[in-house]
Amino acid sequence: MGDHPFVAILAFGIALLVPGVLSKRLNVPGPILLVPFGALVGLLPAMRGLHVQPEVVLNVFLPPLIYRAAFLTAPRESRQDAIPITVLAVGLTTATALCVMVAAGLAVPGLPWAAALALGAAIAPTDPVAATSVLQRVGAPRRLVTILEGESLLNDGVALTLFGLALSGLSGPVTVADGVVELLRVVCGGILYGLALAWVIGKVRRVFHDPGSQITLSLLTPFLAYLPAEQLHVSGVLATIVTGFTLGISPQGVLQPASRLTGQVFWRVLSHLLESTLFVLLGVQVMDVFHEVRDRPWTQLALTAVVIVAVVIVLRLAWTTLVLAPVRAGRPIERRQRVVLGWAGMRGAITLAIALSIPLDAPNRALLIFLAACVVLVTLGGQATTLAPLLRRLGVGEPEEEVQEEAMAREAILEAALARLDDLAADDRVDDRTAEVFRQLFELRLDRVREVLGETEGGEGETAPESHHKGLRKELVRAQREKLQHLYRKGVIGADTMRRLDHELDVEERRRVSGGA
Repeated sequence: MGDHPFVAILAFGIALLVPGVLSKRLNVPGPILLVPFGALVGLLPAMRGLHVQPEVVLNVFLPPLIYRAAFLTAPRESRQDAIPITVLAVGLTTATALCVMVAAGLAVPGLPWAAALALGAAIAPTDPVAATSVLQRVGAPRRLVTILEGESLLNDGVALTLFGLALSGLSGPVTVADGVVELLRVVCGGILYGLALAWVIGKVRRVFHDPGSQITLSLLTPFLAYLPAEQLHVSGVLATIVTGFTLGISPQGVLQPASRLTGQVFWRVLSHLLESTLFVLLGVQVMDVFHEVRDRPWTQLALTAVVIVAVVIVLRLAWTTLVLAPVRAGRPIERRQRVVLGWAGMRGAITLAIALSIPLDAPNRALLIFLAACVVLVTLGGQATTLAPLLRRLGVGEPEEEVQEEAMAREAILEAALARLDDLAADDRVDDRTAEVFRQLFELRLDRVREVLGETEGGEGETAPESHHKGLRKELVRAQREKLQHLYRKGVIGADTMRRLDHELDVEERRRVSGGA
């Protein structure tokens, strides 16, 4: 970082903070501004000589990003749409990587197939963060969000497996038979290791009870999944995905209710920092990338970038509108929704992480990073900013039954709490006065839910009884949580509704632990 590390750290921090403020005011995706701010920071003398080693990107940035995505996956919804998710995550990702490999090989004379495949593997996986945030903001069907998130989770594993094969090709000749055998070994080994680690973490978590230790364990988990798996020469990505998914569908998870609120904030901030840092690092290295590709004619660079971007966008639109058309998974995906899925294929942090992890001695490394950055910026700048108008133009909105789902879930868990309260009062475990106080509170919330079905926030402005009734409040929270999990298992509500209401119960549980504050 040169001779002025303080200046470098300060400039880097500004590059992380300012674009976030400007993006909200300009209503554009933050990454679009992070890259140019990073480029400006890269011009500072204090930032000269800053180079990110490929192994740092793979070993530090990827594990927590992949783990969090896997942990938050909706299992039942993903299972219901397993066919379209697989068609996109496996079929489209593989097709994209191969088509980009061919296009890059034709556009860049002398580019080895392994280097071209590395570029294809970097560009192939989508990043659903920008797309899903737009979809949720405009009230798009939750099914589209589920498909995009499920696709992004699986295509990370597919792309990074292809990237591993490309790296093997860069280091030595690889036959088709050797590649197939190696692929099977890497995939199966990663899955088995991930399942074993999830079982171990599930046992170990019972030892820790304080929030700090639990959050520390949750932070260590993705690295315990990724790094040892890579040392065993199996897929660290698949191991991380399997570990995160297995713990995510477990009722206990890694964090206990009293720690989940703090843990959620911690992971949200950590993911934001990691993703933002990747974009800024790309911007910092832009000048170096330009310097290394300056000998190439700018017309050739522009044409190559246009070809690669066109292949990525056109192939996805064709795949979602044509290949997904005959897919039947419960109910068919409407043509309008398939168009939205096609236009929602933005690239982001994972693409940058893979591109920046291309070995330093790889042929045309700077050119490959340049092309990957072009795809990221064009898809974020063009598709993310036009997705909301496209949704409105196509009339793709959230069905009424999904809007009412949350209110019906609230009604069910409040009725479960009242039933549990009646049982406790009947057994003389709660005195009549205390029972009546809680009964009035929950009946008030229930009346509001029934009055404005789907429009209430469930008890804002209400205050639960004081801390000397902590034991009763714990029983009522437990009854509501059990009812909520029952509704999800039976398919009455979706994962988003369950997590939103479970979060409110965590708040109630935290209030109990903190003495009613």
